[in-house]
Amino acid sequence: MEKAKSSGDWKAVHDFYTTSFDSFLEINAAFKKDANFPFNTIEDSGINAKFVNVVYDALLNTPQDVQKSVLKGIINGLLQEWKGPRTKDDLRAYCILLQNPQFSNTSTYVIYAHLLRQIAALTEADHHFLVHWSKKISQKRFKQLVDRLLQFISLRLFPAKPEEFPPMMKCTWWIPSATKVLALFNAANSLSSPPVISYTDFYNSTLDHIDLMEEYHNWQCYGNSHRFSFCQYPFIISIAAKKVIIQRDSEQQMISIARQSLVDKVSRRQKPDMNMLFLNVKVRRTHLVSDSLDELARKRADLKKKLKVTFVGEAGLDMGGLTKEWFLLLIRQIFHPDYGMFTYHKDSHCHWFSSFKCDNYSEFRLVGALMGLAVYNSITLDIRFPPCCYKKLLSPPVVPCDHNTLVGICDVALEDLVQIMPELAHGLTELLAYEGNVEEDFYSTFQVFQEEFGVIKSYNLKANGDKIPVTNQNRKEYVQLYVDFLLNKSIYKQFAAFYYGFHSVCASYALLLLRPEEVEILVCGSPELDMSALQRSTQYEGYQKTDLTIRYFWDVVLGFSLDLQKKLLHFATGSDRVPVGGMADLNFKISKSETSTNWLPVAHTCFNQLCLPPYKNKKELKQKLIIGISNAEGFGLE
Repeated sequence: MEKAKSSGDWKAVHDFYTTSFDSFLEINAAFKKDANFPFNTIEDSGINAKFVNVVYDALLNTPQDVQKSVLKGIINGLLQEWKGPRTKDDLRAYCILLQNPQFSNTSTYVIYAHLLRQIAALTEADHHFLVHWSKKISQKRFKQLVDRLLQFISLRLFPAKPEEFPPMMKCTWWIPSATKVLALFNAANSLSSPPVISYTDFYNSTLDHIDLMEEYHNWQCYGNSHRFSFCQYPFIISIAAKKVIIQRDSEQQMISIARQSLVDKVSRRQKPDMNMLFLNVKVRRTHLVSDSLDELARKRADLKKKLKVTFVGEAGLDMGGLTKEWFLLLIRQIFHPDYGMFTYHKDSHCHWFSSFKCDNYSEFRLVGALMGLAVYNSITLDIRFPPCCYKKLLSPPVVPCDHNTLVGICDVALEDLVQIMPELAHGLTELLAYEGNVEEDFYSTFQVFQEEFGVIKSYNLKANGDKIPVTNQNRKEYVQLYVDFLLNKSIYKQFAAFYYGFHSVCASYALLLLRPEEVEILVCGSPELDMSALQRSTQYEGYQKTDLTIRYFWDVVLGFSLDLQKKLLHFATGSDRVPVGGMADLNFKISKSETSTNWLPVAHTCFNQLCLPPYKNKKELKQKLIIGISNAEGFGLE
């Protein structure tokens, strides 16, 4: 390459590229690690990855005739493959061709589409090989491949220059083919530990702008048949788009229920009541939990309706503030340590289900219903459950018809226990790694002990567990059974009630589209803060954004540490997390407080409102703000 650049004679380079890409056979020969490398391993493709990267990086710096010769060779190779039977060696060629950076240019999309079509049409066994080989691609190249496929889909859906592509009617297979190939990379990413890239890197935000409900209904009607729908490949749909699908699906169910209620009223010649369109919850502050339980139990048929809350004996319409206050107060009370339903684990900063036994688990059902109502009413809850909780919540994602089917049970491992009880998980890890005599040195059996209301109780992990010693040979089984006991069996009734409560509100096939992490974000919001975005979307009352106090405020807040920024958000909104729609969805407001500048800022968490006195300088504002947000107790309700 250097010689060609200096001399201007590109013949040798042209010949190399023309020969190397002349056919699938030549591609294999050019990029094989070893000419005698046998095709016999799923873990090693035999491709010289470094050489592939060098050749492709150099290709973009060659004259146009060289680049055109490569594309011409690829066309010939694809035509030969399409006509004749494929050999196992051809998989290497497909893997190599996918990495060609020329396919980032829209002028190559017709060729790229045919390449994707052939890869999508490969057998399941061939796809299996490609998935495992893709795991070995470097993170940088892997991300480039994923981005290229996402861009291809986006530009086919919304082309900047429609004349560049064939009419959509003549290439309806383009997007399905690209999505199926993208699914191979998603599978490779899921099989990697840790994943090569974040699952959010597979989101295509362009899909937020198509008719998602049509996609959803097609998927519901035709399932995973030959009719394509993006819902068959939920990894590509963003969490924001999934929230839209869930809420619209709920609205349609809600409208259907309300319409039937209206018809019933009219048929009985009764006067229609607008309240039938809402889930009206009336509670006394002094009996918050019991009243809420009674209301939700009595109105199970209305749970999918828009929520409206009334506090008995208090005036005022619920414009959203009372609903949020109800959620905040209920969560604060139910998760209080004295209530005993959940145990807070300081090491992991999360709550987990108490394993106590009782006759009535209805309050766990209430918490599940609260989470479901929060999703449908766009309320971000200040709840901290570990990730495995949401994995259990989707086990299964749709409530089974057979009531004898176990729910909320999923495969668990030490990695799940680490999220809740890291110290215990560390001890079990040490047991697995212990090199001495486990039976003699640990003197443990397949029996474990738990404290319940001050009483120590014993449980056998298997039949006659108290008589079976833990040994070097069976310690893996012991650890697996112990983890399963802690996360599944010991809390089964509590979690089953919680599961049914959540699904009583969120009973929708749309849940099949969600990952556990996405359910958590829908319930609790995202931990990713962007205070600049909050600044851009903030509304003001009594202030202008150019006022000195406001400029001081944002100078201070943008300079805060992440911990202080989270405290501010929690102080003002009741949660330190961000809704699915981003900071703009908070509807954050800063109001001018006419109180003395000696006073601290005050928050109305039910309205995401911060009342700020007109402090005279930045130092005073920073001092008062830090004191206020650092010493707020509970949820800072005002």
